[in-house]
Amino acid sequence: MREDALKIVNETIKYLLPDSAVTKTLRELNLSGNIILVAIGKAAWRMAKAAKDTLGEKITRGVVITKYGHSEGEIDDIEIYEAAHPVPDENTIRATERALKIVQGLSTQDTVLFLVSGGGSALFEKPKGNISLQEIQQITEKLLKSGANIVEINTIRKHLSDVKGGRFAQKVYPARIISLVLSDVLGDRLDSIASGPAYPDMTTSEQAIDILKKYNVVVPDNILQEIMDETPKELKNVKTIIIGSVKIACEKASEIASKMGYNSMILTTSLDCEAKEAGRFISSIAREILSNERPIKRPSAVILGGETVVHVKGSGKGGRNQELAFSAAIGIEGLKNVVICSVGTDGTDGPTDAAGGIVDGETCRKIRENGFDPEEFLKNNDSYNALRLANSLVFTGPTGTNVNDLIVILVG
Repeated sequence: MREDALKIVNETIKYLLPDSAVTKTLRELNLSGNIILVAIGKAAWRMAKAAKDTLGEKITRGVVITKYGHSEGEIDDIEIYEAAHPVPDENTIRATERALKIVQGLSTQDTVLFLVSGGGSALFEKPKGNISLQEIQQITEKLLKSGANIVEINTIRKHLSDVKGGRFAQKVYPARIISLVLSDVLGDRLDSIASGPAYPDMTTSEQAIDILKKYNVVVPDNILQEIMDETPKELKNVKTIIIGSVKIACEKASEIASKMGYNSMILTTSLDCEAKEAGRFISSIAREILSNERPIKRPSAVILGGETVVHVKGSGKGGRNQELAFSAAIGIEGLKNVVICSVGTDGTDGPTDAAGGIVDGETCRKIRENGFDPEEFLKNNDSYNALRLANSLVFTGPTGTNVNDLIVILVG
């Protein structure tokens, strides 16, 4: 069953690779004139490669900004930059400034092909006004550890940035932007995906201040002053198309599971609570199926999608998928015929080299046999080392796509 769960995950991720979606969309659009490419996010390289292969010399120049280790080589006429994620670094600023330079002085006859994927919020950044990179880094780290969700974090990012929240589109004007988006935000909120550089912003300065208060994030006066400068609420030069999402991922995973002989159902595509609480909830679903064959008869596959958060209180190592899976492992300890797998579709989970975790009724026993208490690992947010002891980490490497997280429950 572990092999089945990994097969469902791996085949779903393969299906989600953006190459075919980018190619199909560009052929339907039939773009003409001078095209400048800007691609941002963890899937930026693959999206840019597909665009260049499709449009060829129509793309006169371009910039790709992706996470370290996510570039797969050179692309003709395209400059490739790698930078940090989830907190921006000097290379982020350098690459963003280069992207801004190649779109300067465009006319109404020009088109910017803007390829957007998850991770773009960290990878595409130029701080506003007199805000420093160090200040952006500090605020981002505080929010990531606070338990704030991605929409809340991006609300703050947009009000501190010279390119987010629709400001990139303003800089490109009067040229038009065709934006192809691989969504990693629940509900596909276009103003929040990569912090919406080319989409009218639905959030307000007042909401940004409220979020800082909610999570007790104290910022200096210069930051507050920049936050009060409102983001653009209307843009006339942008066309946006979503080419991939967690909804599509869950539908494909369910289809694959059904073909493998499981009774399959999608429980939700918008899981967005605390990771360890999600793990407890998911383990309770597995127990209910095992005992009472509800909400679906065995052999069953229950599919969930979304993006949980981790409120970091300990000093351990891990990511939201690892913490979810490990929490679920505690809830299914000793049970047979149950496997739970949770992975980030981009192949990286938090600041680790793992994509997530896969657990069963034996996971916690293996940890105890090594002389450790699973609950102590969970309290210390140390899911990586706990799962490593049980050989329960999932490694995929960078996948070239990014549409939130995928969770699979199998009950035999």
